[in-house]
Amino acid sequence: MSINTSSSAFRKIDVDQYNEDNFGDEDQGELQSPPVGPDESEVTSLLNQYPFQKQSLTGKSIDALKTVLRNAPLASKNPQVKDNAFNLTMKVLLYIKGSQIEEAVSALDRDLVDVLMKYIYRGFETPSEGSSGHLLLWHERAYSVGGVGSIVRVLTDSKRA
Repeated sequence: MSINTSSSAFRKIDVDQYNEDNFGDEDQGELQSPPVGPDESEVTSLLNQYPFQKQSLTGKSIDALKTVLRNAPLASKNPQVKDNAFNLTMKVLLYIKGSQIEEAVSALDRDLVDVLMKYIYRGFETPSEGSSGHLLLWHERAYSVGGVGSIVRVLTDSKRA
């Protein structure tokens, strides 16, 4: 037979802390070092470098695009940082000519194509003069590389550009 000890110590254990399904704020690391986004001076220097040589212009603009997409502050909650990164990304996207878009998108890996799609959709939300047609070209090329999966990943991701 069991003995009644009248002990309630077992009730002080929080069993929910061991449950993996509980929601926890994933942005704990952001409090220590907030992402600052892409370096505007680096991107501008890549875009303005060698404007008279066509071959290096394409390579440098692709490097600028990769720099902007790699350093995208997707996890940041600071809207000013996100807006600055978006404006810089739009500057790079509009700088690259329509004939160079396919080459630029094919140089990106899958994760960067997804980030590019996030910025394309954000550009559709806030169109500027002449940007919608250019963004449609970008979307067409990014879709040909990333497929439907890229669109689904962007639309279901909680981290916005």
